[in-house]
Amino acid sequence: MFRYFLFILVLSISVSSIQSAESLPLDRVLDLRGEQLGGDFTLQSSQGEFSLEQLRGKVVVLFFGYTKCPDVCPSSLALLSQALNELSEEELQQVHGVFISVDPKRDTFQALDDYVSYFHPNLIGVTGSESEVAKVAKLYGAQYVEVKLEASAFAYAVDHSATTYLISPEGELRFLLPHQTPSVMILEAIRYLLAER
Repeated sequence: MFRYFLFILVLSISVSSIQSAESLPLDRVLDLRGEQLGGDFTLQSSQGEFSLEQLRGKVVVLFFGYTKCPDVCPSSLALLSQALNELSEEELQQVHGVFISVDPKRDTFQALDDYVSYFHPNLIGVTGSESEVAKVAKLYGAQYVEVKLEASAFAYAVDHSATTYLISPEGELRFLLPHQTPSVMILEAIRYLLAER
């Protein structure tokens, strides 16, 4: 059942840097080991330098967004929170979420801390300079662009892709989940990676 769900999930997104899903065997679509997406990176948090490598040994759920996002980020993080809340205490110790801000001009460390703590204590908010964030986004195939807002106090919004990335305890990007993936499927994907340990 899980393999079927993930096959549907992966087929519903476009991953141009991998290849078209139709040309790949089922196992190849589900298992992203050996592909070019993903990798270690270093950004900044309110606690100082943050490196993905620091979370080696844990399942990492990665998401790109920004704190002033009106809909995509809150809904995605709410679904992730629901999934994390279903984990046992033992499982939860082996899972961590990372929210990467693509709006470093406005998202201070305090704003990021306040934002992610609203959703779940196992989330950390990180960012960096515009060039640093762009480099990490490129690693994962994430897309974002600043859009001017006329007659708005916010001045601009950031249109961004809404994929949730699941990274194995070994640091490999394994699954891509599209926006509005149900929390039960996120939970199942996390447990799938935990079981591989």
